[in-house]
Amino acid sequence: MAESSLETIRLGPLVVPRLFVGLWQLSSNAWGSVSAAKVRQGMNRHVALGYTAFADHYGSAEIIFGQFQESSPLRERIVGATKWCVFKQVEPTPQVVWAAVQERMIRMKTQRVDLLQFHWQEYSDKGYLTALSHLNELRKGGHIRAIGLCNFDTIHTDEICTQLGPGVIVSNQVQFSLVDTRPLHGMSDVCAKHGLKLLTYGTLCGGFLADKWLGQPEPDSYSGQLTPSQRKYLDMILKAWGSWDLFQTLLLVLRRIGDKHGGRSISNIATRWVLDHPFVGSVIIGARLGLSEHPDDNQKVSGFHLNDVDRAQIEVVLEQSNGRRIITTIGDCGAEYR
Repeated sequence: MAESSLETIRLGPLVVPRLFVGLWQLSSNAWGSVSAAKVRQGMNRHVALGYTAFADHYGSAEIIFGQFQESSPLRERIVGATKWCVFKQVEPTPQVVWAAVQERMIRMKTQRVDLLQFHWQEYSDKGYLTALSHLNELRKGGHIRAIGLCNFDTIHTDEICTQLGPGVIVSNQVQFSLVDTRPLHGMSDVCAKHGLKLLTYGTLCGGFLADKWLGQPEPDSYSGQLTPSQRKYLDMILKAWGSWDLFQTLLLVLRRIGDKHGGRSISNIATRWVLDHPFVGSVIIGARLGLSEHPDDNQKVSGFHLNDVDRAQIEVVLEQSNGRRIITTIGDCGAEYR
Protein backbone atom coordinates (compact mmCIF):
# COMPACT_ATOMS: atom_id res chain seq x y z
CA MET A 1 0.00 0.00 0.00
CA ALA A 2 1.33 3.44 -0.93
CA GLU A 3 2.19 5.77 1.93
CA SER A 4 -0.70 8.22 2.20
CA SER A 5 -0.22 11.95 2.67
CA LEU A 6 -3.86 12.42 3.62
CA GLU A 7 -4.55 14.15 6.91
CA THR A 8 -6.48 12.17 9.50
CA ILE A 9 -8.74 13.07 12.40
CA ARG A 10 -10.27 11.22 15.33
CA LEU A 11 -14.02 10.71 15.57
CA GLY A 12 -14.53 9.01 18.92
CA PRO A 13 -12.80 5.62 18.59
CA LEU A 14 -12.26 6.04 14.83
CA VAL A 15 -9.23 7.55 13.13
CA VAL A 16 -10.31 8.56 9.62
CA PRO A 17 -8.93 10.51 6.67
CA ARG A 18 -10.15 14.07 6.35
CA LEU A 19 -11.49 13.10 2.93
CA PHE A 20 -14.23 10.46 2.77
CA VAL A 21 -15.32 8.76 -0.44
CA GLY A 22 -19.03 9.47 -0.91
CA LEU A 23 -21.03 6.60 -2.39
CA TRP A 24 -24.42 8.26 -2.91
CA GLN A 25 -23.86 8.14 -6.66
CA LEU A 26 -24.27 4.35 -6.54
CA SER A 27 -27.91 4.84 -5.56
CA SER A 28 -29.15 5.54 -9.09
CA ASN A 29 -28.19 5.12 -12.74
CA ALA A 30 -28.86 8.84 -13.12
CA TRP A 31 -25.17 9.36 -12.35
CA GLY A 32 -24.13 6.76 -14.91
CA SER A 33 -24.01 2.98 -14.84
CA VAL A 34 -21.00 0.76 -14.25
CA SER A 35 -20.52 -2.83 -13.14
CA ALA A 36 -20.11 -3.76 -9.47
CA ALA A 37 -16.67 -5.18 -10.34
CA LYS A 38 -15.52 -1.81 -11.67
CA VAL A 39 -16.91 -0.10 -8.59
CA ARG A 40 -14.88 -2.42 -6.37
CA GLN A 41 -11.79 -1.73 -8.48
CA GLY A 42 -12.38 1.98 -7.90
CA MET A 43 -12.66 1.36 -4.16
CA ASN A 44 -9.36 -0.53 -4.24
CA ARG A 45 -7.69 2.39 -6.03
CA HIS A 46 -8.88 4.78 -3.35
CA VAL A 47 -7.82 2.59 -0.43
CA ALA A 48 -4.36 2.16 -1.97
CA LEU A 49 -3.99 5.95 -1.87
CA GLY A 50 -5.16 6.19 1.74
CA TYR A 51 -8.87 6.93 1.23
CA THR A 52 -9.97 4.32 3.73
CA ALA A 53 -13.31 5.85 4.77
CA PHE A 54 -16.50 5.44 2.71
CA ALA A 55 -19.80 7.14 3.45
CA ASP A 56 -23.46 7.41 2.46
CA HIS A 57 -24.51 3.90 1.61
CA TYR A 58 -27.77 4.44 -0.24
CA GLY A 59 -29.45 1.85 -2.43
CA SER A 60 -27.14 -1.05 -3.25
CA ALA A 61 -24.06 0.85 -2.06
CA GLU A 62 -24.07 -0.87 1.34
CA ILE A 63 -24.08 -4.27 -0.35
CA ILE A 64 -21.30 -3.39 -2.81
CA PHE A 65 -19.23 -1.87 -0.01
CA GLY A 66 -19.76 -4.96 2.14
CA GLN A 67 -18.57 -7.24 -0.65
CA PHE A 68 -15.53 -5.02 -1.20
CA GLN A 69 -14.58 -4.77 2.47
CA GLU A 70 -15.06 -8.50 3.04
CA SER A 71 -12.57 -9.32 0.28
CA SER A 72 -10.04 -6.57 1.01
CA PRO A 73 -6.72 -7.56 2.65
CA LEU A 74 -6.82 -4.11 4.28
CA ARG A 75 -10.23 -4.71 5.84
CA GLU A 76 -9.17 -3.61 9.32
CA ARG A 77 -8.15 -0.18 8.04
CA ILE A 78 -11.39 0.49 6.17
CA VAL A 79 -14.19 2.51 7.79
CA GLY A 80 -17.79 2.39 6.58
CA ALA A 81 -20.11 5.24 7.58
CA THR A 82 -23.71 4.41 6.80
CA LYS A 83 -27.09 5.85 7.75
CA TRP A 84 -30.36 5.05 9.41
CA CYS A 85 -32.89 7.56 8.10
CA VAL A 86 -36.36 7.71 9.67
CA PHE A 87 -38.72 9.51 7.29
CA LYS A 88 -42.06 8.25 8.57
CA GLN A 89 -43.41 7.98 12.09
CA VAL A 90 -42.21 4.89 13.92
CA GLU A 91 -42.19 3.81 17.53
CA PRO A 92 -38.46 3.54 18.27
CA THR A 93 -38.56 0.54 20.55
CA PRO A 94 -35.33 -1.32 21.31
CA GLN A 95 -36.47 -4.01 18.84
CA VAL A 96 -37.09 -1.50 16.03
CA VAL A 97 -33.74 0.19 16.59
CA TRP A 98 -31.87 -3.12 16.75
CA ALA A 99 -33.56 -4.30 13.54
CA ALA A 100 -32.37 -1.16 11.73
CA VAL A 101 -28.79 -1.63 12.93
CA GLN A 102 -28.87 -5.35 12.17
CA GLU A 103 -30.00 -4.63 8.61
CA ARG A 104 -26.98 -2.36 8.15
CA MET A 105 -24.69 -5.07 9.52
CA ILE A 106 -26.11 -7.76 7.24
CA ARG A 107 -25.89 -5.60 4.11
CA MET A 108 -22.36 -4.49 4.94
CA LYS A 109 -21.20 -7.98 5.96
CA THR A 110 -19.88 -6.80 9.30
CA GLN A 111 -20.27 -7.65 12.97
CA ARG A 112 -20.55 -3.98 13.94
CA VAL A 113 -21.22 -0.68 12.23
CA ASP A 114 -18.26 1.70 12.25
CA LEU A 115 -20.20 4.96 12.12
CA LEU A 116 -23.99 5.00 12.14
CA GLN A 117 -25.34 8.38 11.07
CA PHE A 118 -28.90 9.01 12.23
CA HIS A 119 -31.51 11.16 10.48
CA TRP A 120 -34.99 11.85 11.90
CA GLN A 121 -37.45 13.71 9.71
CA GLU A 122 -40.00 15.19 12.10
CA TYR A 123 -38.64 17.31 14.94
CA SER A 124 -42.09 17.60 16.58
CA ASP A 125 -41.87 13.86 17.27
CA LYS A 126 -39.32 13.57 20.07
CA GLY A 127 -38.85 9.89 19.33
CA TYR A 128 -35.40 10.76 17.99
CA LEU A 129 -34.19 11.10 21.58
CA THR A 130 -35.49 7.62 22.42
CA ALA A 131 -34.00 6.14 19.25
CA LEU A 132 -30.60 7.69 19.98
CA SER A 133 -30.72 6.42 23.55
CA HIS A 134 -31.22 2.88 22.22
CA LEU A 135 -28.44 3.39 19.66
CA ASN A 136 -26.18 4.44 22.50
CA GLU A 137 -26.92 1.18 24.33
CA LEU A 138 -25.98 -0.72 21.16
CA ARG A 139 -22.78 1.32 21.01
CA LYS A 140 -21.97 0.35 24.59
CA GLY A 141 -22.67 -3.27 23.64
CA GLY A 142 -20.16 -3.15 20.78
CA HIS A 143 -22.59 -3.29 17.85
CA ILE A 144 -21.80 0.31 16.82
CA ARG A 145 -18.38 1.90 17.14
CA ALA A 146 -19.56 5.52 16.86
CA ILE A 147 -22.82 7.45 16.44
CA GLY A 148 -23.24 10.49 14.21
CA LEU A 149 -26.14 12.68 13.18
CA CYS A 150 -27.21 13.61 9.66
CA ASN A 151 -28.84 16.91 8.73
CA PHE A 152 -29.79 17.90 12.26
CA ASP A 153 -30.00 21.63 12.83
CA THR A 154 -28.20 23.62 15.51
CA ILE A 155 -30.96 23.61 18.15
CA HIS A 156 -31.63 19.87 17.96
CA THR A 157 -27.96 18.92 17.76
CA ASP A 158 -27.39 20.87 20.97
CA GLU A 159 -30.43 19.22 22.58
CA ILE A 160 -29.29 15.71 21.65
CA CYS A 161 -25.69 16.17 22.77
CA THR A 162 -26.83 17.72 26.05
CA GLN A 163 -29.21 14.84 26.78
CA LEU A 164 -26.88 12.00 25.79
CA GLY A 165 -23.81 13.46 27.44
CA PRO A 166 -20.21 14.07 26.37
CA GLY A 167 -18.65 11.96 23.64
CA VAL A 168 -21.72 9.99 22.56
CA ILE A 169 -22.32 11.91 19.30
CA VAL A 170 -19.08 12.28 17.33
CA SER A 171 -20.30 13.96 14.15
CA ASN A 172 -23.10 15.65 12.22
CA GLN A 173 -23.22 15.34 8.45
CA VAL A 174 -24.39 18.61 6.87
CA GLN A 175 -23.92 20.66 3.75
CA PHE A 176 -21.04 23.16 3.89
CA SER A 177 -19.26 24.95 1.07
CA LEU A 178 -18.20 28.36 -0.19
CA VAL A 179 -21.75 28.65 -1.50
CA ASP A 180 -23.56 27.26 1.56
CA THR A 181 -22.00 28.63 4.74
CA ARG A 182 -24.89 27.90 7.13
CA PRO A 183 -22.74 25.94 9.64
CA LEU A 184 -20.97 29.21 10.50
CA HIS A 185 -24.21 30.49 12.07
CA GLY A 186 -24.50 28.54 15.32
CA MET A 187 -23.55 25.00 14.36
CA SER A 188 -19.86 25.80 14.76
CA ASP A 189 -20.49 26.91 18.35
CA VAL A 190 -22.42 23.71 19.15
CA CYS A 191 -19.55 21.64 17.75
CA ALA A 192 -17.09 23.46 20.02
CA LYS A 193 -19.41 23.13 23.03
CA HIS A 194 -19.91 19.37 22.68
CA GLY A 195 -16.69 18.30 20.96
CA LEU A 196 -18.23 16.93 17.79
CA LYS A 197 -17.10 17.43 14.21
CA LEU A 198 -18.94 18.04 10.98
CA LEU A 199 -18.75 15.66 8.06
CA THR A 200 -19.55 17.93 5.16
CA TYR A 201 -21.09 17.19 1.80
CA GLY A 202 -21.88 19.46 -1.14
CA THR A 203 -18.44 20.99 -0.58
CA LEU A 204 -17.76 20.99 -4.33
CA CYS A 205 -21.39 21.80 -5.23
CA GLY A 206 -21.82 18.64 -7.26
CA GLY A 207 -18.58 19.33 -9.14
CA PHE A 208 -19.28 22.96 -10.07
CA LEU A 209 -16.40 24.17 -7.88
CA ALA A 210 -13.90 22.85 -10.39
CA ASP A 211 -11.63 24.08 -13.16
CA LYS A 212 -13.82 22.59 -15.88
CA TRP A 213 -16.51 25.22 -15.19
CA LEU A 214 -14.21 28.25 -15.23
CA GLY A 215 -15.07 30.41 -18.24
CA GLN A 216 -18.04 28.26 -19.20
CA PRO A 217 -21.52 29.62 -19.99
CA GLU A 218 -24.37 29.05 -17.58
CA PRO A 219 -25.56 25.44 -18.06
CA ASP A 220 -29.12 24.45 -18.77
CA SER A 221 -30.66 22.41 -15.95
CA TYR A 222 -32.89 20.63 -18.44
CA SER A 223 -30.22 19.76 -20.99
CA GLY A 224 -29.88 16.21 -19.72
CA GLN A 225 -26.13 16.78 -19.35
CA LEU A 226 -26.13 17.45 -15.61
CA THR A 227 -26.13 14.93 -12.79
CA PRO A 228 -28.85 15.08 -10.11
CA SER A 229 -26.33 16.71 -7.76
CA GLN A 230 -25.44 19.35 -10.34
CA ARG A 231 -29.08 20.22 -10.93
CA LYS A 232 -29.55 20.64 -7.18
CA TYR A 233 -26.51 22.85 -6.68
CA LEU A 234 -27.02 24.90 -9.85
CA ASP A 235 -30.43 25.79 -8.49
CA MET A 236 -28.83 26.87 -5.20
CA ILE A 237 -26.13 28.91 -6.96
CA LEU A 238 -28.60 30.78 -9.17
CA LYS A 239 -31.60 31.17 -6.86
CA ALA A 240 -30.21 31.29 -3.32
CA TRP A 241 -26.56 32.32 -3.58
CA GLY A 242 -26.19 34.84 -6.41
CA SER A 243 -25.66 34.53 -10.15
CA TRP A 244 -23.58 32.57 -12.65
CA ASP A 245 -21.45 35.67 -13.32
CA LEU A 246 -20.62 36.03 -9.63
CA PHE A 247 -19.90 32.30 -9.44
CA GLN A 248 -17.44 32.73 -12.31
CA THR A 249 -15.74 35.48 -10.31
CA LEU A 250 -15.44 33.06 -7.39
CA LEU A 251 -13.94 30.38 -9.63
CA LEU A 252 -11.40 32.87 -10.99
CA VAL A 253 -10.32 33.90 -7.48
CA LEU A 254 -9.94 30.23 -6.50
CA ARG A 255 -7.92 29.58 -9.67
CA ARG A 256 -5.50 32.39 -8.81
CA ILE A 257 -5.12 31.12 -5.23
CA GLY A 258 -4.51 27.61 -6.58
CA ASP A 259 -1.77 28.94 -8.85
CA LYS A 260 -0.12 30.60 -5.85
CA HIS A 261 -0.17 27.30 -3.94
CA GLY A 262 1.75 25.26 -6.47
CA GLY A 263 -0.86 24.87 -9.18
CA ARG A 264 -3.52 23.25 -7.04
CA SER A 265 -6.97 22.89 -8.54
CA ILE A 266 -10.05 24.99 -7.85
CA SER A 267 -11.53 21.93 -6.14
CA ASN A 268 -8.47 21.68 -3.89
CA ILE A 269 -8.86 25.29 -2.76
CA ALA A 270 -12.62 24.98 -2.21
CA THR A 271 -12.09 21.83 -0.13
CA ARG A 272 -9.21 23.36 1.84
CA TRP A 273 -11.38 26.37 2.70
CA VAL A 274 -13.87 24.03 4.35
CA LEU A 275 -11.26 21.82 6.05
CA ASP A 276 -9.50 24.83 7.57
CA HIS A 277 -12.51 25.44 9.82
CA PRO A 278 -11.72 23.77 13.18
CA PHE A 279 -15.24 22.35 13.60
CA VAL A 280 -14.96 20.35 10.36
CA GLY A 281 -13.72 16.79 10.70
CA SER A 282 -13.80 15.54 7.12
CA VAL A 283 -15.20 16.41 3.71
CA ILE A 284 -17.19 13.73 1.89
CA ILE A 285 -16.38 13.91 -1.82
CA GLY A 286 -18.73 11.99 -4.09
CA ALA A 287 -17.10 9.67 -6.60
CA ARG A 288 -18.67 7.98 -9.60
CA LEU A 289 -16.45 4.96 -9.08
CA GLY A 290 -15.40 3.46 -12.39
CA LEU A 291 -16.71 6.52 -14.26
CA SER A 292 -15.51 9.80 -12.78
CA GLU A 293 -13.16 9.89 -9.82
CA HIS A 294 -10.27 12.17 -8.88
CA PRO A 295 -8.20 10.49 -6.15
CA ASP A 296 -4.88 11.87 -7.38
CA ASP A 297 -6.07 15.48 -7.52
CA ASN A 298 -7.77 15.14 -4.13
CA GLN A 299 -4.41 14.13 -2.61
CA LYS A 300 -3.31 17.74 -3.19
CA VAL A 301 -5.83 18.99 -0.63
CA SER A 302 -3.29 17.97 2.02
CA GLY A 303 0.01 19.65 2.71
CA PHE A 304 -1.02 23.30 2.73
CA HIS A 305 -3.40 25.80 4.32
CA LEU A 306 -4.99 28.99 3.11
CA ASN A 307 -3.51 32.15 4.61
CA ASP A 308 -5.22 35.36 5.68
CA VAL A 309 -4.72 36.95 2.26
CA ASP A 310 -6.32 33.96 0.52
CA ARG A 311 -9.31 34.01 2.83
CA ALA A 312 -9.73 37.77 2.45
CA GLN A 313 -9.75 37.48 -1.34
CA ILE A 314 -12.42 34.79 -1.16
CA GLU A 315 -14.44 36.82 1.34
CA VAL A 316 -14.62 39.78 -1.05
CA VAL A 317 -16.62 37.58 -3.43
CA LEU A 318 -18.72 35.94 -0.71
CA GLU A 319 -19.76 39.36 0.61
CA GLN A 320 -21.26 40.12 -2.80
CA SER A 321 -23.37 36.96 -2.66
CA ASN A 322 -26.47 36.05 -0.66
CA GLY A 323 -24.56 33.20 0.99
CA ARG A 324 -24.70 34.62 4.50
CA ARG A 325 -28.49 34.95 4.15
CA ILE A 326 -29.19 31.40 2.98
CA ILE A 327 -29.89 30.44 6.58
CA THR A 328 -32.85 32.86 6.54
CA THR A 329 -34.15 31.87 3.09
CA ILE A 330 -33.68 28.08 3.21
CA GLY A 331 -33.37 27.57 6.97
CA ASP A 332 -30.69 26.04 9.18
CA CYS A 333 -28.67 22.97 8.28
CA GLY A 334 -30.87 20.20 6.89
CA ALA A 335 -33.99 22.35 6.59
CA GLU A 336 -34.20 21.75 2.85
CA TYR A 337 -34.92 18.08 3.55
CA ARG A 338 -37.80 18.75 5.94
